[in-house]
Amino acid sequence: MAFDLDNLRVFLAAIDHGSFSAAARALGRVPSAVSMTIAHLEAELDLPLFDRAGREPVPTPQALALVPQARRLAEQFGQLNRHALSMTQGLEPSLVIAVAPELVAATPWSDALTTLSTEFPLLEIEVLTAPQADALAMLKSGRAQLALVFERQGLDPSEQFQEVARETLVAVVAASHPMLAREASALRDEHLIAERQILVAGRDACDVDKRISVSRVQWRTDSPVAALRMVSAGLGWAWLPSGFVRAALASGELVQIPAGNFTTALQLYVDVVWTQTRPLGLAARRFVELLNGRSGCSGAIASDRAAPAAPAAAFSAFSDSAPDRASPSAAPPRAGKRRSSAASG
Repeated sequence: MAFDLDNLRVFLAAIDHGSFSAAARALGRVPSAVSMTIAHLEAELDLPLFDRAGREPVPTPQALALVPQARRLAEQFGQLNRHALSMTQGLEPSLVIAVAPELVAATPWSDALTTLSTEFPLLEIEVLTAPQADALAMLKSGRAQLALVFERQGLDPSEQFQEVARETLVAVVAASHPMLAREASALRDEHLIAERQILVAGRDACDVDKRISVSRVQWRTDSPVAALRMVSAGLGWAWLPSGFVRAALASGELVQIPAGNFTTALQLYVDVVWTQTRPLGLAARRFVELLNGRSGCSGAIASDRAAPAAPAAAFSAFSDSAPDRASPSAAPPRAGKRRSSAASG
């Protein structure tokens, strides 16, 4: 047998500290034990590792050639031990996060993953993108431990959540869309009702967010990228995240719909959500803390969340013209909603 964890540590200590006696002090051993360990390693490898001709042993070229790989092995041993210790403290074998695709570029979730990769380098992580309804379905089925989604219209008693960001949806249309040319002044709600809407929604036909479901005629997609392409092609108008359409607005390809009796900006909170029935593991709790900008917390933090900013009450006319659609202004406030921390899960 050649290298093992013990003689690897001794070898690297002798390299780093410049002498067997200094290595012994660093390791809490006597110098003779270090010298003997190195001698046994040299005999097993049939390779001289230190030149002992001088006052202090000097690493040979062969020893120096082994150092980079030896350091990698030592780090891997350390990672393995830390990972095993973390698992005894509640670290899950893997972490699956479902993210609404509109939030992929809007929320700094990747920064949180960067920290997780440093703290738990052996943890397996899977990030799935899916329409909001599908992401929440993955959560309830157990396919994902966490879902990063827009705030829901009501409270689900089976869920816990933490507010981590805000995002603004804006009503946009292609600059060349005919409805802009037909109307000399600002558009009103009745104009949008009559125009085709491109709606980002789940794969289930029933999964429609009534806060943004407006027009009588709708085309659906589960991808905001596809929605942006369709809007850019003049096929309809859509509510899309402001960050997602910033470049298209700046270039003049799209315009924010000029509205006369309602606002075309809808601000929503972004939540990271988990289920009551599946307590979060160590990595999931840490991910929530990082998204929330905290370095550790416990218990629930009570904080009522105000109703999201929504288009003006003039949108209530939609309910008369399109009884099966609800306007953004009709979205009920999430009264009594409390901010939760992952530690409460």
